[in-house]
Amino acid sequence: MPIDTPLLYYIQGLRTGLRPNGHVILPEIRLLLKALVSGKNVNEGEEVHTSVVRTGFVSSKFVSGALLGFSVGNGFTCKPRWVFNEMPQLGLVLWTLMIRAYVCLTLLGEALELFQTMRGVSVMLGMVAVATVVSACDLLGDLGFAKTMHCFIEKSGIEVDALVSSILINTYGECGSLDDAYRFFWKTAMKNVVVWNTMIHQSLEHNNLELGKQPFDWMPKRDVASWNSMIQGFTNVGQYEEALALFHDMEILVFRPNTLTLSSTLSPCASHGALEAGA
Repeated sequence: MPIDTPLLYYIQGLRTGLRPNGHVILPEIRLLLKALVSGKNVNEGEEVHTSVVRTGFVSSKFVSGALLGFSVGNGFTCKPRWVFNEMPQLGLVLWTLMIRAYVCLTLLGEALELFQTMRGVSVMLGMVAVATVVSACDLLGDLGFAKTMHCFIEKSGIEVDALVSSILINTYGECGSLDDAYRFFWKTAMKNVVVWNTMIHQSLEHNNLELGKQPFDWMPKRDVASWNSMIQGFTNVGQYEEALALFHDMEILVFRPNTLTLSSTLSPCASHGALEAGA
């Protein structure tokens, strides 16, 4: 693949025996590494990587972060941890980047293990790290670790955002613990429409229509997904009149149905003989 001009100059310098010094500043090296994430020039990226380690620029958290990005972007499963272990100073950003690297490489068990190590060295956690670990729990389907994260969030006093809340609710639901999902849902202060919809969806996934109706009735603002979930929920249990009534309420409140809405509504129309509504 063609090599960008700055990278070409840098590689040519390395191959002729030159080594980076004060004239090649760290931000430039970081930009070179970021440009290599696409995987088009892996061999050249390895040369940049080696030169960074030899010259000691790996001590820069910005360059180290770029090295991790390069390794993950090109699918290297072992190299990110080697880069991480070579870093002389580990702060919150680098710990978080390494955990995210494991999640991106679908090494979810390693991500959770590294999080436990991170807690053991008393690194103050940020919301990005928490979101990353919770997403790993979700992908792994690890109910025990999800509960651990839930307890940690409550004890640490971290104010979780809507993303973390929705992921944790989804994790509980997918792991079959709807009660835990419901308890966390009502406790969390950060409820946007996605969080409300996630609780509705998980309730209906477990065929608990009554539990799904509660957040639907209480949510301050609905979107099309909210209506679609409940219409489909009524349809799935054969309550066609309720499904059609919701559809009419949706129209009255000036929500524009989408294809999923119509698909969910046509079945009750056909089964209930509501030809005018289906038309």
